[in-house]
Amino acid sequence: MKAASRTRANGESLNLGRVVEELSGSSHLLARLGKRVPCAHPLPSREALIRVFEGLRSALLPGYFGDSELTEQSLPFFLGATLDRVARELEEQVRRGLCFACKNEEELEACGDLGHRITQRFLERLPEVQRLLTEDVQAAYEGDPACTAPDEAIFCYPGVQAMVCQRIAHLLYELRVPLLPRILTEHAHGLTGIDIHPGARIGEKFFIDHGTGVVIGETCIIGRNVRLYQGVTLGAKSFPLDEHGNPIKGIDRHPIIEDDVVIYAGATILGRITIGKGSVIGGNVWVTESVPPGSKVMQEPKR
Repeated sequence: MKAASRTRANGESLNLGRVVEELSGSSHLLARLGKRVPCAHPLPSREALIRVFEGLRSALLPGYFGDSELTEQSLPFFLGATLDRVARELEEQVRRGLCFACKNEEELEACGDLGHRITQRFLERLPEVQRLLTEDVQAAYEGDPACTAPDEAIFCYPGVQAMVCQRIAHLLYELRVPLLPRILTEHAHGLTGIDIHPGARIGEKFFIDHGTGVVIGETCIIGRNVRLYQGVTLGAKSFPLDEHGNPIKGIDRHPIIEDDVVIYAGATILGRITIGKGSVIGGNVWVTESVPPGSKVMQEPKR
């Protein structure tokens, strides 16, 4: 059915049919990227995935998000109903993500069963995610004198909110789910100003104080009991290129931060270097070489 023309206020005619035809044609972005339009399989839904995240967050931190009127007796029923709903919606989004990354029809046929298995493994590992988040909350309480209780960190701290999302997204990343982990962490990025790639491996008791402007790259490895302040970048120093001039993907290019390190506001740490255990990196410094355990890296004082 052709779209009708519309007449503007000045009497000129707008041919909506032509606009629709051009938007639907070969110039479409997805068509240029090799995706079928309309796609034979639905694309992942950002809105549905955010609903999944909110359901998981309320299950991992019950009473703080979602239904706050929980009792010891009602908690198992709430968790059961929430996870049942989340499982069904997540499995569909995982399947769509797998289909989106498929290169041929043979791969497409396996997406349904694989999506079901991945979702089951994801749900089985949620207790470990909850344990890590509990440690992160405790680190926020212990690491900030202004925090009056762990509850305050859960309700108010952007670093905790970003880590709830990253812990969930990292589990999906480990299970090799395409696209969905990045959608989740970019959702948290938009809410908190904290940009953590889902591939970053982050140990227990991780705390980002204040948080705005923090960037943590895909291949970062962060140890236990590490604290970061606002504006810290754990990034790549350079991007090796292939023979066609395109960045080579899948190589380790971000820092390793060992246990008990503190990195103050505005510090920039670049490349596959190691910040040794117990080191302190001062504010606004630029670090491109490894430092041994117990180091203090500060700006040179004024003379």
